[in-house]
Amino acid sequence: MVSGLFTAFDPELKITVREGKVFDGRDERIMALYSLPEIEMLTETLEENAMVQYKDRQAMVTLKGVDQSFEQTTSIDSILYGSGAFMVKDHEVDYAVMGIEMLYTLGTGIQFVDPLRIYMPKREGRVNVANPAASFQTGYLFSPGVVFGVKQQKYDSNYILTSIDFVRRMLNYTTEVSALEIKLKPGVNPESVKQQISSLIGSDYLVQNRYEQQADVFRIMEIEKLISYFFLTFILLIACFNVIGSLSMLILDKRDDVKTLRNLGADNRLIERIFLFEGRMISLSGAIAGIFLGLILCFIQQQFGIITLGGGGNSFIVDAYPVSVHWQDVLLVFATVVIVGFVAVWYPVKYLIRRLL
Repeated sequence: MVSGLFTAFDPELKITVREGKVFDGRDERIMALYSLPEIEMLTETLEENAMVQYKDRQAMVTLKGVDQSFEQTTSIDSILYGSGAFMVKDHEVDYAVMGIEMLYTLGTGIQFVDPLRIYMPKREGRVNVANPAASFQTGYLFSPGVVFGVKQQKYDSNYILTSIDFVRRMLNYTTEVSALEIKLKPGVNPESVKQQISSLIGSDYLVQNRYEQQADVFRIMEIEKLISYFFLTFILLIACFNVIGSLSMLILDKRDDVKTLRNLGADNRLIERIFLFEGRMISLSGAIAGIFLGLILCFIQQQFGIITLGGGGNSFIVDAYPVSVHWQDVLLVFATVVIVGFVAVWYPVKYLIRRLL
């Protein structure tokens, strides 16, 4: 679900430089990528921090310059709001397609009349202490009548899309880019193309897929999942005391039967194995029944969404709590329950058999 939120904004593959902020988009190794048959579209982008002012309001933003192929490289059209169309420049002016939260920060509205004033520090030369304003490049961006909404604060409250030519003029660049964003042809394996591009352009560049571009987000999700696993395993350990208590009462209740077994020739080892088998059957049957019920609940949740997130309106991205079942997780849960259950009954049975019987 989370990876789907980035699909409309993040490319399938992204090339950046390992050291520094920008690189030459006309480098021979980079130009060779345009001839790869697996690549459908390749877009140059240039990002830089800037200050934007609209009337009496100001904000720090990430200004992302893109070329005309950006609309075909990403699915930006699917997350646009407004009556206009995606446009970053025409023959006369440059345009600003901002995130929807930035709209509220600056108070512009979707279709604003007055232009945005963009300030960037001059990349070359010294700061004029007597006149600090002279140390900034100033530019103006107009409204195309649309804003984008990725539903991620990282983008919606910080990013403004505009023409890459505008950003280059502000930074006094010519062919420099901060990244190359790639759209692959349908049916192409991104990992194989990633390796092919990496071998072609060398170790000076970094090639990332969508998951690697959002590594921090997915790493946090994996940590949350791991913590949930440990937390529920701890609850399982506590629940095992019920099994221990049940076995203790069973051993006490079966004293007379144990005497009968001993008279029939059973030794302590056989008696221990009987009660251990009983405890393990409890754990195994509980694991099977629990996983069966859990899969049924997951199926019901996926189909009908009985556990809602509440809040109403557009407070959440989805209305119902999202569920995804993976066979690896099912096996892990089953193994955890069985192992913890088997270990939990071993010592109590050994102790109680010797102490009480």
